[in-house]
Amino acid sequence: MQLLKKHFDVALESPDGIKKLRELILTLAMQGKLVKQDPKDQPASELLKEIKAEKERLIKEGKIKKQKPLPEIKSEEVPYDVPDGWVWTRLGTAMNKITDGTHNSPPNFDNGDYLYISAKNIKENGVMLSNATYVSADVHNEIYARCNPQYGDILYIKDGATTGITTINNLEEPFSMLSSVALLKSSKKIFNKFLLFLLRSPFFYSQMRSEMTGVAITRVTIKKLMDSKVPFPPLPEQKRIVAKIDELMALCDKLEEQRKIRDEKRLAVHTSAMNRLLNASGKREFNASWKFITRHFEPIYSVKENVIELKKAILTLAMQGKLVKQNPKDQPASELLKEIKAEKERLIEEGKIKKQKPLPEIKPEEMPYEVPEGWVWTRLGEILQFINGDRGKNYPSKDKLSTKGIPFISAVNLQSGTVSKDNLLCVNKDQFNKLGSGKLNKNDIVFCIRGSLGKSAIYPFNSGAIASSLVILRQFNFNIDTLLYLNQYISSQLLFNEINKYDNGTAQPNLSANNFMNFLCPIPPFPEQKRIVAKIDELMALCDKLEQQIEMGTQKQTQLFEAILAKI
Repeated sequence: MQLLKKHFDVALESPDGIKKLRELILTLAMQGKLVKQDPKDQPASELLKEIKAEKERLIKEGKIKKQKPLPEIKSEEVPYDVPDGWVWTRLGTAMNKITDGTHNSPPNFDNGDYLYISAKNIKENGVMLSNATYVSADVHNEIYARCNPQYGDILYIKDGATTGITTINNLEEPFSMLSSVALLKSSKKIFNKFLLFLLRSPFFYSQMRSEMTGVAITRVTIKKLMDSKVPFPPLPEQKRIVAKIDELMALCDKLEEQRKIRDEKRLAVHTSAMNRLLNASGKREFNASWKFITRHFEPIYSVKENVIELKKAILTLAMQGKLVKQNPKDQPASELLKEIKAEKERLIEEGKIKKQKPLPEIKPEEMPYEVPEGWVWTRLGEILQFINGDRGKNYPSKDKLSTKGIPFISAVNLQSGTVSKDNLLCVNKDQFNKLGSGKLNKNDIVFCIRGSLGKSAIYPFNSGAIASSLVILRQFNFNIDTLLYLNQYISSQLLFNEINKYDNGTAQPNLSANNFMNFLCPIPPFPEQKRIVAKIDELMALCDKLEQQIEMGTQKQTQLFEAILAKI
């Protein structure tokens, strides 16, 4: 116990240390290692005799049904040795009754005569009624005749993803239950809170989770509950164990609160520092904000969440012109836009692209912020072609796609800013040639405008086609540095702020290419684009290194904690 308490601080630093600590406490409790045994306690074998006599009385009174005797636990079946005075038995032998709710879900409504409880209402701290429904008296009486939960009984979720969640019934009123919840009625010879901790222990959980039946919904059967092997101590020791568990769990609660406060402080400091940096009105204020961050870099960026936010801030600073110095000798971006416009007009004259409807001029009040001298605000449609996928009769249905041929890219292939080959489907050459639009060139930007809105990547292959949920962004006059700069803009918060202006109010978020063309984009001089991309790459590499260090530190803390646990 001293060793356990001594290393609570290590559990605080290990990501799942507190969870493992709670599991360890329950494991030690069920092994008889949490409190001392008292030889004066009546042995648990006598308890079982008294429980047996009580069950026989209840059967005679017609309060419970006689059950088929469960097999004795053979010596070779015993999972581990327990202290003197303890006994291994079957859960069904120790309980007066184990059953479950109705297997035929009855009509249930927001109002009615009796509460109707299912797995969604069972929480560790009791039965929650916020989303409960009701059944009629006739339906309730039929269900309650077989499954009659009463105050203090144990309720155990036995079906679905939340299998294993256990609680003590805190409702004094009668209610009906669905079969997803099992009812365990115990003798007064068993302390119900000890039974609660027993059913929550890793040992019991592993028994229930092994070989669960069912395909769509996995479930624990009543037979499996009845047959499960459980260790029982004398009744006075059950109460001492529960008191010690409560004491240690309270320490775990305190640890979790400490971790929460610490993490909230880190996040608050990071958020404040980032806001000061992003909203700095001048060079002096910006430098002071950056100095604060560098001075407190280690504690602030010792958690991955803050590093993720740092990456976002880097892109925002880049788009504000605060990441690298401006060079007055650079040709201003307005000249670059003239070159792009001339190239666009040439392509129109040659019939390679269609003339588009003029985009509206940018009004001063539309500009999100002031950009440095030499920069210019423009609309994406002025500098990029927007090419939709073919949505006509030649659009290939999924059953006509295969794993060989010309890549057919959908949102599922856009992973972490790259085009993933996992789950990559293809069209054949004939299908590809029939497509009227949506054909990819190498170094096009692929952007998702429907469903997984905002996912994007630079296309790495020589040819391909896009699904209707994507759009192609293609430069009028290709330049790799401008491409890389625009790709960073597309990953920045600035673009997502633009997306948020176009909430279409539908269940599936989507964005039309026409709306997308109107997005505002800050364009720096061409040489500065190159410097910005180089600085972003440098800082993102630092962030990646930070994340690796955090991961390594986390692994070390986990290994250290597991080594401590192994000694206990």
